[in-house]
Formats: sequence, structure tokens, C-alpha cells
Amino acid sequence: MTAAYLVVVLAVIVTPGVDVLVTLRNTVAAGRRAGFGTVLGIGAGSAMQGVLASVGVGAVIVRVQPLFQVIKWAGVAYLVWLGISAWRSALAGSYAEGDAVTDSGMARGFRTGALTNLTNPKMLVFYLALLPQFVAPTAPVLVWLGHALVLPVVGCAWLALIVLGATRVRQTLLRRRTRRVIDAVSGAFLVGFAARLSREA
Repeated sequence: MTAAYLVVVLAVIVTPGVDVLVTLRNTVAAGRRAGFGTVLGIGAGSAMQGVLASVGVGAVIVRVQPLFQVIKWAGVAYLVWLGISAWRSALAGSYAEGDAVTDSGMARGFRTGALTNLTNPKMLVFYLALLPQFVAPTAPVLVWLGHALVLPVVGCAWLALIVLGATRVRQTLLRRRTRRVIDAVSGAFLVGFAARLSREA
């Protein structure tokens, strides 16, 4: 595994996107356990996409356009649903007091993280575009898997740091006005990501 590959992986990971947004929102809304659950879900979804790309299934999915489009539009619908849920929360403005918000929802966070990643066909296309640049076509499957799984492992470490950072300032972020701003902005970004995904082939 080359240093160039690791640099590319790090550059991708630190670029803000849906994974970071969903992780932050879940951490603020439901606490550290929910944040770490989201991280594990995102990691599991990313790892599955990496495995599919490594064993050749991913290429089949991309070539079979009806299947690819189903995954794509499921991802669009899910992001829109998350965005609208955030907007509804911002409009209602009804939140528990900071001290009353329990640190819960690890399973729910995992589900949100996994679905966000698995319904994003851009991840599959990304793996299919990236891996062949650094792995020889004749390389053993284990080499492909080793390269593919670097992304979710390092990505989970980065997102875990974000969860820890958000946890430290969570009480400040739980103020009602701040929560409404966070929900309104995150809703806009989620719907924006969905719109961008819907325009892509």
C-alpha cells in the first residue's frame, strides 16, 4: 500500500459530506452513544461497498442501470426524508432541556449511518474508480480488500474524533435557538446533497 493511496484516502475523509453532517446531528440530538452508533453504521456501510467493489459485484451493480438507479433514488429519498425531518424539528422548536436529553440511541444511530452510506451509489462508483489506480487487476482479492477497507477504518477514526469534539460542546449546542439553526442548516444541506445526487448519472 503506497503513501499516495493513504494521502488520497485522508483527503477524501476530511472533506465534509453527508457522513460528517449526519454524525454531528445525531451526536448533538441524542448524545455520544448515538454518535458512535452512527460512526459504526457508516463504517459498516462503507466496508460493505468496498467489499462489493473488490470482489466484482460493485461493477455489476453499476453496469445494471435499473438496479443502480433503484439504489440511487432510494438514497435521494432517504436524504430528502432526513432533511425534511430536520426542517420539521427546526420549525417545531420543541426540544428537551439540555440536562434532560439522555445519551441514547446507539442502534438508531447505527441504522441511520448504515442507510445513509449504503443508499449512496457514489461511494460504490468512488471505490470502482479509486482502487484500480492503486491495485493491479491481477492482484489477489485480499489485496483489493485490504486497500478497500482502509477507507472505512480511517474514516471511522476521523468521525469518532468528531463525535468526541461535538460531545465536549454539546451542552452549548443543545440551546434551543442553536438547535433550531443546526436543524435548519443540516436540513438544507441534506436536501442539497439529495438534489445533487439526483442530477448525477
